[in-house]
Amino acid sequence: MVHIQRRPFVSHLRADPVQWVRHQSRGEVVHEGLGLAFWFRPLIAALSEVPIDDRELPVLFHVRTRDFQDATVQGTVTYRITDPGVAATRLDFGVDPGTGQWRSTPLDQLASLLTESAQQHAVDTLAGLDLTEAVTRGLTEVRTRVATGLAEDARLSDSGVSVLGVRITSIRPDADLERALQAPARERVQQAADAAGFERRALAVERERAIAENELQNQIELARREEQLVERKGLNDRRRAEETAAAARIESEARAERDRLAAATAAENRRVLGAAEAEAHAAHVAAYANADPAVLLALAAQELAEQFPNIGTLNITPDLISGALARLGGSRPPGPDGPAAPTALGPQGPRSPRSPQSPQNPQSPYNDDPINQGRA
Repeated sequence: MVHIQRRPFVSHLRADPVQWVRHQSRGEVVHEGLGLAFWFRPLIAALSEVPIDDRELPVLFHVRTRDFQDATVQGTVTYRITDPGVAATRLDFGVDPGTGQWRSTPLDQLASLLTESAQQHAVDTLAGLDLTEAVTRGLTEVRTRVATGLAEDARLSDSGVSVLGVRITSIRPDADLERALQAPARERVQQAADAAGFERRALAVERERAIAENELQNQIELARREEQLVERKGLNDRRRAEETAAAARIESEARAERDRLAAATAAENRRVLGAAEAEAHAAHVAAYANADPAVLLALAAQELAEQFPNIGTLNITPDLISGALARLGGSRPPGPDGPAAPTALGPQGPRSPRSPQSPQNPQSPYNDDPINQGRA
């Protein structure tokens, strides 16, 4: 749409760079060209405005294939008015001098012409194809056929219109038929999905089996190692017991050897001590062997006196006193066999006939003790 500013008796028109304008006054062309700006008298002016930019025309039409199935073709046609002067004479591009708007719809007429021409070529192409072929390879054939047909269309060239390009975006059958056609593909896809699911499940089962076998092998290996550990521990315990028994045996043998050595030493000590005591006793007896009985008796009395503090009870009988007095008086006390024997005189004084040199009882334990001999 051109821009018109109204003034009294005259108006001013200004067009855009993509707008071709023709100004006629009284049947003669006054102004003609692109992006013009001029003054004109509305009462005697005839204005035409033709757009020369590229335009996109969406096309949508229904066709029938060779197997009598309906299909819908959707695409886009790109066109341009290359000869606006011819187009202005073939189509009504007249502009109202007061508002600058078209008096009719020339672009709609041109779109209808392009759509019908494109539909005719598409119908001719798809009429020789089955629905499956039309859906699979019909896009290229329809696009080529429509582009060629529109480029060779005399009506368009005579109207100053050139087709720049044709795009066919889809050829779609009826919805129910489309679902039916999609069913095999869906089934194949579903089968592929099921196969993938089964394969994934089989792989999962295989992996689970491998994991179970691995766990079983691990358990077997652990059991084998545990068996080795128990066996090794038993060997260690048996060796430890053997070592302990050997150490105990060695210790027992050492203790027995020590006890034997100690017993032998103690026996030797006792033997030596006994021999020493025997020698001492013999020397002691020898010292008192030739002593006077009175001296021995005195020594015995002295020793008895030393033991008085430790004697709790002392029984003195008349026989003991009479025997002692008789010994002191030099005669034996009267016994059951008769009067006392006379005392023999020796170089040291009177001696008793029963001297240590002639003991009456050789087995008496008092024979070697001078004190006991004195007591006797």
